[in-house]
Amino acid sequence: MGDNIGKENNMTPDNDDANQEVFSNPDGRQRDTKVSAGMADFEEFDDSKIKGASSSDKLNFLQDLQLNVFIELGRTQMQIKEILELERGYVIELDKLASEPVDIYVNNKKIAEGEVVVIDKHFGIRITNLNEAGNRLKGLY
Repeated sequence: MGDNIGKENNMTPDNDDANQEVFSNPDGRQRDTKVSAGMADFEEFDDSKIKGASSSDKLNFLQDLQLNVFIELGRTQMQIKEILELERGYVIELDKLASEPVDIYVNNKKIAEGEVVVIDKHFGIRITNLNEAGNRLKGLY
């Protein structure tokens, strides 16, 4: 057994010592180790509530979840020098026309488009185009 360095596995069905493994020590001597193995027992998983729940029940579960909503009016690129020179009253030109719809995002996912409206002294968005409900929910939670 001089060529057998490391671990030998003697686990054959015909062998009486089927659970015996032979290891080599650093000094070359071998030692025997008994190993016993068996099947793991797991509790049954009760998924009856998950399968039986309708999609509206699942949606009701998520209705109190708060998500970040932001409206993108447009974009532009500026040099750092221009950003450092910004002052009160400076106007930044965006890549969208005033008549174009703005994009509505929830958790960084576009869900709709709308137009800017003024309500009393506040801005608001009137939704003009909405993605399908299934597409709106994908990736939000």
